[in-house]
Amino acid sequence: MPIYDAGTAAAGVPVAGYYRDCPQSGKSRMSTVVHDPRQPPEPDPAGRDIYSVTRLNREAKAVLEGSFPLLWVQGELSNLSRPASGHIYFSLKDEHSQVRCAMFRGRNRLLRFTLETGALVIARAQVSLYEGRGDFQLIVEQLEPAGIGALQRAFEELKKRLHSEGLFDEALKRPLPAYPRRIGVVTSPSGAALHDILTVLGRRYPRAGVIIYPTPVQGAGAAESIVDAIAAAGRRRECDVLMLARGGGSLEDLWPFNDERVARAIRACPIPVVTGVGHEIDFTIADFAADRRAPTPSAAAELVSPDQSELRQRVTTLDAKLRRAMVQLLQHLARVLDHLRKRVPDASRPLQYLAQRVDDLAARLAHSVRAQFAGRRSQVQHAGAALYQLDPRYQLREQIDLCRFLHAQLVQHMRHLLELARERLAGSRLALNAISPLATLERGYAIVTDEQKRVVVDAGKLRAGTLIETRFARGQAEARVLRIKK
Repeated sequence: MPIYDAGTAAAGVPVAGYYRDCPQSGKSRMSTVVHDPRQPPEPDPAGRDIYSVTRLNREAKAVLEGSFPLLWVQGELSNLSRPASGHIYFSLKDEHSQVRCAMFRGRNRLLRFTLETGALVIARAQVSLYEGRGDFQLIVEQLEPAGIGALQRAFEELKKRLHSEGLFDEALKRPLPAYPRRIGVVTSPSGAALHDILTVLGRRYPRAGVIIYPTPVQGAGAAESIVDAIAAAGRRRECDVLMLARGGGSLEDLWPFNDERVARAIRACPIPVVTGVGHEIDFTIADFAADRRAPTPSAAAELVSPDQSELRQRVTTLDAKLRRAMVQLLQHLARVLDHLRKRVPDASRPLQYLAQRVDDLAARLAHSVRAQFAGRRSQVQHAGAALYQLDPRYQLREQIDLCRFLHAQLVQHMRHLLELARERLAGSRLALNAISPLATLERGYAIVTDEQKRVVVDAGKLRAGTLIETRFARGQAEARVLRIKK
């Protein structure tokens, strides 16, 4: 009976063999003969339909793949392998069973999370069989963490419903202002997205004011806060364009931007709205409802702001075009004038008058052109001066000069206050000396106190033999009363 080796058959080379006795060991061993795979196997003398392993696996694979549609399978990752080919091989298991899986390189490039052994995932896969080993397996088309699938389905259902309502209609999209005076930003004040936006706007278009509508962009209540911030910006009408932005994150982190209320608030806002949520591969319901969508917060800032260097270059280009146009016009008029002069006889006084009139008009035109050039040049210089005044170095020098002036004023004022304080102190010293008891003592008087340190003003309250203390202008003396004179 022919025998086919499964490992060799996987490479398309059937191996037929038979057992024979081995004289040395007395046991049977298999001798193999390699047959050309293009040659059909020898017919069985008994007329039986004998399958080769390759044929069996191939037909089993066709039955499996034809019997099952694309399935969603949930399980725990195990036996994770990443060979150099770029494909990913792993197993999905639960408490009782496991199944081998393969995810080819063209599909695993779309993964948005890192595969780790033990992670619970949901796979969208096709049931198949690997002919080489006869292993039952799943060919994975899509892989996501468990729990994301429900969110993704909710996202697709909401997107489909709002699209059917016409909320994403391109006819509703409003154009963005070319030169906004104020730019509104709805985002978290502590996020990196705001720093990136301010950096880009400061570099590209520092003349525009930035109004921040702070709001949480993640977690419970974030959607309500975003709706309130958008409504406040639309109600106050203090900016020309509104940006809705946050940095990247998982689908759960970005879920407030998939809220239906946020999408309707964007469409109800009277100000054009630009979204810059997550990374380039992240799409939210807010992106479809917005007037323009940018892949990142920085890209959104570039979308709403013109580049000042490009504006400066455009002014220079227009000035050069205007100069060339005026020169060409003057040359054309000069050629016309020369042509007319050649056609008109010199003896014709009326035509000479007309020629003089043309010269006058040409002079007036040249004067007008120079005046226009001067006006344009003045506008360019004014714009340059305005840009220079916005230079932080110029503003810093102004602030330094102001600080020096205020410091000098402060020093002068403090000196004046100290002088006034010295004068008041001198006057107070004189007044204090005038009423001080020490001054009275200097005139020969003394202060007498009894044993209880009370001042004696009536000699009748003392008794003979009482110890008294007398204070003079300089020093003190103790004495005893000999007698009392009233």
